[in-house]
Amino acid sequence: MSYKRSKYFTTLNKEKIKYLFMKKNSQIMVVFFHGFMSDMVGKKPTAIQKFCRKKKLNFLKFEYSGHGKSTGSFEKGNITKWTAQAKQLIKSKINKNSNLIFIGSSMGSWIALNLFSTFKKKIKGFIGIGSAPEFLENLMWKKFSKKIKDTIMKKKIYQLEHGKYIYPITKQLIFDGRKNKILSNKINLKIPIVLFHGTKDESVPFIYSKKIFNICKNSKRKLIKIKNGDHSLSSKVHIKKICRELNYIIKEL
Repeated sequence: MSYKRSKYFTTLNKEKIKYLFMKKNSQIMVVFFHGFMSDMVGKKPTAIQKFCRKKKLNFLKFEYSGHGKSTGSFEKGNITKWTAQAKQLIKSKINKNSNLIFIGSSMGSWIALNLFSTFKKKIKGFIGIGSAPEFLENLMWKKFSKKIKDTIMKKKIYQLEHGKYIYPITKQLIFDGRKNKILSNKINLKIPIVLFHGTKDESVPFIYSKKIFNICKNSKRKLIKIKNGDHSLSSKVHIKKICRELNYIIKEL
């Protein structure tokens, strides 16, 4: 899906955030949060947008600064900044009757969970896909060699090669991640929470979805292990399962 019908939202810090808002006559708004170095035009947000159009639901997707077509440099971005951008954009699109359903993919789950306290009265459901809360510390920093850590501390950046991609990992990004710990917080919302994780996810271990599951004891929780599923869970079969769970959440409203 192209960027057709998408617009720019200017944040308080003057970043221009690319977003697409599909407004239907509904009190339900589904918000999609993409992952680290990803964008809003992948298979998952496209399929969820299609689902929302069919069900006549409001739908919002966007790209954090330094991602996709949004302005700003990726190297200057961090979890705090991307969370603030998402918060400002969502606030600009909701009204007093809005019911929010958050869908987070990988890092997107971390940012969505960061916003639970802001929108706690409006959040009616959450779906996490290959969720990666606190990945900067646990899956990067703690696993880096002394040499990589030294490079980050001295040069303030390290170009990390992973699969087909190069991720510029900055010192400020790592340090900011430490200010955004959520796995020691209890989430007391009595809402449906569905977490999907592939058994063949080579980027984020299954335990990260389990950790979210464990801090949501008051929620109607479901942890779905996708046999042979990878990190992105973007195949038609996987997306169908995600949309089916989204439909269950909507029916409960």
